[in-house]
Amino acid sequence: MKRSAGTYITATTLGEAVQAFVPHALPPADPTLAVDAFETQNRATELALARLSGVSGLVPSVDWVLYSAIRKEALLTSQIEGTQATLTDLFDEEAGLDVSNTDDLEEVTNYLRAYRLVRDNLRDPNGLPISVRLMCDAHRLLLDGVRGSGKQPGELRRSQNWIGGTRPGNAVFVPPPADQVPQLLGDLEKFIHSASPALAPLVNIALVHAQFETIHPFLDGNGRIGRLLIAALLEQCGLLPEPLMYLSGYLKQHQMEYYRQLSGIRTEGDWESWIIFFLEGVAAAATEAERSIVAIATMVAADRRRILDSPKSGPATYRLFELLPMMPRFTVERVRQKLNTSFPTANAAIKLLSELGIVAEMTGHKKNRNFSYQAYIALLTK
Repeated sequence: MKRSAGTYITATTLGEAVQAFVPHALPPADPTLAVDAFETQNRATELALARLSGVSGLVPSVDWVLYSAIRKEALLTSQIEGTQATLTDLFDEEAGLDVSNTDDLEEVTNYLRAYRLVRDNLRDPNGLPISVRLMCDAHRLLLDGVRGSGKQPGELRRSQNWIGGTRPGNAVFVPPPADQVPQLLGDLEKFIHSASPALAPLVNIALVHAQFETIHPFLDGNGRIGRLLIAALLEQCGLLPEPLMYLSGYLKQHQMEYYRQLSGIRTEGDWESWIIFFLEGVAAAATEAERSIVAIATMVAADRRRILDSPKSGPATYRLFELLPMMPRFTVERVRQKLNTSFPTANAAIKLLSELGIVAEMTGHKKNRNFSYQAYIALLTK
């Protein structure tokens, strides 16, 4: 039996009458969700997340894993929206090196700022919970000074938007009228905090993400905030102790199917197919993140062994090496500052890591040189 996921109402925008879709409140009803359709996949996905949580203990510092995972998510979620920045660009910018596509990078670093804001609030006993207000605060940071900064950053939209097409009349999808958005988001917030205990936490997260994208509450940045919401909910529900996984990679790889599944909810009321797609995505992303952690831990351990086996190694070399996973591109000056040491000491530590084949000089110059932990970056960008 087909179910209705919402109703269409006529709205007028830019002089055209359009059919805007207003979703029903969660959870889906008439009929209720066929849980047996995705129960097996949900168990497999929960297991993949548990394995990922366990394997994160392999690395000496979970901060290393978080450093790369959060940046990969920021990059991939921004690439879905058309930015061209790469992981190396991001590392270069953090190292204070010249980068060409600064506008794209600013969008990525804004996502990092928005993500930190949400995470800090959720971890602070006095912070905001996942709420409309927190999403608006994150949205303000996301669009600060970049493409879309003229589209009411931090505010729910006050006008009709549409997805696809050149105008409302030929749009692929028209979200609910602006005057319905506060009530719809209020209902969504209530669902997040009293999410149906009959449903597994991952299923509730799948429902929340799709509903948020259907409401499309902002004039720009809905995709990125909606995907940020997934990461926040995974942590809040205790499915991951830290944001170790980047789902945007899977969604980017299966972008057309992602949009098709969201569309299937609105046109067919087919929540089950969307939930299966979402669960498969989370399982694939968790497995990929687990593989990446094992590969990084193995490589870092082998490199550390080379340093320990070298008679020339000293305290500065060890300290520099431990910084590399969170500073994969660097200059001598940056190392000097980080180690709080002299220029010759910093230089000597870098020289030894270069001789051991762990880092490589990238410019070929005698002055203004910069260095790279190239094998590590290659693993991350696979």
